[in-house]
Amino acid sequence: MNLDNYVFYNLLDSVSKEFLDKHLNYVKVSKDSILFFQGDICDSILFLTSGKVRLYIQSDDGDAITLYHLSAGEQCIVNTASTISQTNAIGSAVTMTDIEGYLLDASSVKQLAHMSDEYQSFLFSVYTLRMNDLAQLINDIKFKKLDERVLQWLENQNEKLINTTHESIANELGSTRVVISRVLKELEKNGKVTLTRGAIELTCYKDGLIR
Repeated sequence: MNLDNYVFYNLLDSVSKEFLDKHLNYVKVSKDSILFFQGDICDSILFLTSGKVRLYIQSDDGDAITLYHLSAGEQCIVNTASTISQTNAIGSAVTMTDIEGYLLDASSVKQLAHMSDEYQSFLFSVYTLRMNDLAQLINDIKFKKLDERVLQWLENQNEKLINTTHESIANELGSTRVVISRVLKELEKNGKVTLTRGAIELTCYKDGLIR
């Protein structure tokens, strides 16, 4: 199994590792695929070994906001909580790229957690990390102006030229395309960005740093 990017895997005792390897099922999913919808009850968890997944929540009127992104070596708390407790997922998951990984069914997840202190510790660390992410998201929404959040999101892409759309940024930040377009035009007016078709250039970006 190719789970070396999961910190707990090589710490497992031989019995736990054999159990995990036996019960994992390989999956490969194409970009823009829904892994589960908000309100679904998940029957397995995903160990992501390559690619990227977006977790988001959606209101009744269709507005969405990103909770966090999942990369190789990380485990999703929305997926995990729904699988272990057999309750409705509080958000949806969509693949941002083609992904590969392994699925572990609910019964095996519980048994592995019972068998392995290392996996239990990994689960606790995942919850701590994601709760910090969600706390930061709430803080940003409540205390930061939208133009600050847009500029911060652009800076976090670590690129001078960011290939994206106003709609994509709106989905990430829980806003609308019209509002994001207005904010970006104001940032352009203030010399922070240059807008081109399908891309945004950070004018204050130089040598990998924001100036």
